[in-house]
Amino acid sequence: MRLLGLSTAVVALLATSAVAHGDHTHEHHEHHELPLDQALAAANQSLLWGTYRPNLYFGLRPRLPSSLLTGLLWFGAHDFLSYKKARHACDQGDGLVYTFTEHDGRGAAVQVVQDELNNVEMTMKFLKVPAQEGGGSWAVRISGKPLRPEHLSRISLVNYFGNDGPLGFFELLNDEDEEGLEGHVSLKGSANGLGDFTIRIEDSPDNEDIVRGPHADDFENRLERTHFYGAPVPAGQVWRAKDIFMNTIQANSHEVLKPYGKENPPDPALLFQLPDEVRYGANLFGFQRTYQGTWSTDIFFDSAVLPFKLDSPTLSAGLTASSGSFHGRFAATFPLSSTFTPAQVAFAEHITSNLLGGIGYFHGASIVDKNFAHEWDDEDEFEGGRGKQPKPELTEERELLTATPSRSFFPRGFYWDEGFHLLVVGAWDNDLSLTILADWINLIDTDGWVAREQILGEEARSKVPQQFQTQYPTYANPPTLSMAVTAYIDRLRKAGISLDDLETGAARGGGGLDSLHVDHPQLAKEYLTSIYAKLKLHYDWFRTSQRGQIREWGRRAHSRTEGYRWRGRTADHVLTSGLDDYPRARPPHIGELHLDLISWMGFFSRTMGEIAQFLGEEEDLAEFEGNYEAIVKNIEDLHWSEEKQMYCDASVDEDDESIHICHPGYISLFPFLLGLLPPSSPHLSSILDLMRDPEHLWSPYGIRSLSKQDEHFGKGEDYWRGPIWVQMNYMALSALYKTYAKQPGPNQIRAGEIYAELRTNVINNVFTEYERTGTVWEQYDAVTGEGKRSNPFTGWTSLVTLIMAEQY
Repeated sequence: MRLLGLSTAVVALLATSAVAHGDHTHEHHEHHELPLDQALAAANQSLLWGTYRPNLYFGLRPRLPSSLLTGLLWFGAHDFLSYKKARHACDQGDGLVYTFTEHDGRGAAVQVVQDELNNVEMTMKFLKVPAQEGGGSWAVRISGKPLRPEHLSRISLVNYFGNDGPLGFFELLNDEDEEGLEGHVSLKGSANGLGDFTIRIEDSPDNEDIVRGPHADDFENRLERTHFYGAPVPAGQVWRAKDIFMNTIQANSHEVLKPYGKENPPDPALLFQLPDEVRYGANLFGFQRTYQGTWSTDIFFDSAVLPFKLDSPTLSAGLTASSGSFHGRFAATFPLSSTFTPAQVAFAEHITSNLLGGIGYFHGASIVDKNFAHEWDDEDEFEGGRGKQPKPELTEERELLTATPSRSFFPRGFYWDEGFHLLVVGAWDNDLSLTILADWINLIDTDGWVAREQILGEEARSKVPQQFQTQYPTYANPPTLSMAVTAYIDRLRKAGISLDDLETGAARGGGGLDSLHVDHPQLAKEYLTSIYAKLKLHYDWFRTSQRGQIREWGRRAHSRTEGYRWRGRTADHVLTSGLDDYPRARPPHIGELHLDLISWMGFFSRTMGEIAQFLGEEEDLAEFEGNYEAIVKNIEDLHWSEEKQMYCDASVDEDDESIHICHPGYISLFPFLLGLLPPSSPHLSSILDLMRDPEHLWSPYGIRSLSKQDEHFGKGEDYWRGPIWVQMNYMALSALYKTYAKQPGPNQIRAGEIYAELRTNVINNVFTEYERTGTVWEQYDAVTGEGKRSNPFTGWTSLVTLIMAEQY
């Protein structure tokens, strides 16, 4: 009876938690609202634990520095070679297909991994029970089954737990003998910010028996037991767990092999085992078990704060409840079922879940060089004693919660990408997106600069080639964080919240932990106020550090100051623009003016004006509006080519005359993409012509990055020289939907037709490639539409969900 009562209580708590996280299904409309201070605390606690190690196939950690890390590694135990290809960190070379099919961003997740080499499909299900302190409890169910039932599927699984800080302890509670641990595994510990806890590993009684191979009788019950190893690891080095455990297994295998020799080895599941020992001062523990056929194991993290412990029946009930909650909430947030097939709806659920599952917490120092400057950046305004000799230095330690573009290839924070990520995250969970945005804003330094790549700590740097690890304080990235702010303001407006509401603080109510900063206007004002000063500093940094030269080259423009140039230019790349190898002026020149950057500054000015308006900052509002007007006029004066009938970069020729550099593609569309052109613009028709022309940018799969007619199309690296990018197509669709197909103008009907066709092309191609390959891609081929480059690219490609739902 006690177990039944406990299960009911936990399931009820999980159901309540689902509602608080934004479940809007009919049966959950009525719930008791917490007082605001308790709701804020609950929201913060609900984000403490998560799948915040996205670079791993599966790993958990709290959003705390120097605390507990968990991870999973496995290898095939069916032969003598698979152990050399142990799975741990996401790697495209592994050939795995892995996807979160469900992820609510706070309390529950389901991931499916298909490992062809080892003939196994593994499913990891995560469920969390938050508490007001100590991080609460959580549980993970890991199960496996053969991909091909007619062939052997035997997996050696290592679950590990490491305390990455100087505080805390671990204590193995089980009695062990020379055959390993019998029965369930229990580990007691304490960690920074989590208090005391117990970790339990419990295998399902329904697991298949393991077929005993050569010499198994010599080892008695070792094949059926859990094996372990505890090692002392320096602070900050738990992330090296794979090397520690696999080197230990390999060393132990030499001892096991000695009596038999290489010609007559024992079963590989017996040969490759942890040595069942705990070294003094161990703060990293690994537990290894061999599974065959169909199997399942549960891992429980019991916080000492909570008065109950989860068990397997309760976990089963909770997982079922959380899955139903996820699907109901997704249908309410993104109503797609009336327009799309069940397979397409599931696809949208998967790509959204993968974006949420790619959110990671990072902590550590980055590398910054305040001394170096490229040849075309070394102007008088930046010299001041600076030279060109590199002088990289470690910064103070920082922390960041961020979505990541690709778990396999880019498992870290990217400024350029994050603004797009937060559009999807914000549509799903407003307050989670604001938490991430606040972390990015906090990284802005006293000069107003924030690094375009956030490579915090050794683990993050281990995935980055050395030449890209150093960041430079004069280098920018497209200010897409302003897009996240604009999206938040749009959500406030859609909720009917105005400037007066921010002043009076009248609560709207009716939401959950995911929308506190929409439901409570006073929180909205506090949040916007908290980020405003740093965002303004960041805006001013852009206007100073990236300003281009207008007067020096005899250019005529409405404003003598509103021209911009990306720093960080090399002969072949402008990495800081985000459009790395897109063709620019050759040779480079310090007099260049970049169309995409002035367009971003127009968008940034408009965003800052919106915040200033919400906060009643009248003087700032007038300044931002003035800057915006000057930028829009200068785009016409400096970047429109009457000859080419397109917007272009500007540069300087050998006679010191200003010239246009026109490569038709994404750059040419920027004033349109960011909604800087009025629908009545005489240039809009030419832009639509360029975009819709199959001989230039139009394809059955989306808009190409560069015209087929351009001399650079498909040449060199071919990164931004033709391939189709989802986030740029999203920008085009957003501009068409919100402005050019909506507002009256001579091109309104045509804009609507292009919108409908482009939307269909993008959705169909990304979905078709997902069906074909099991993943989404960084970019899509300009001619065939096939997925290219990094995969799974679970960052801005997930914008397809918003495209399907027509939420821009």
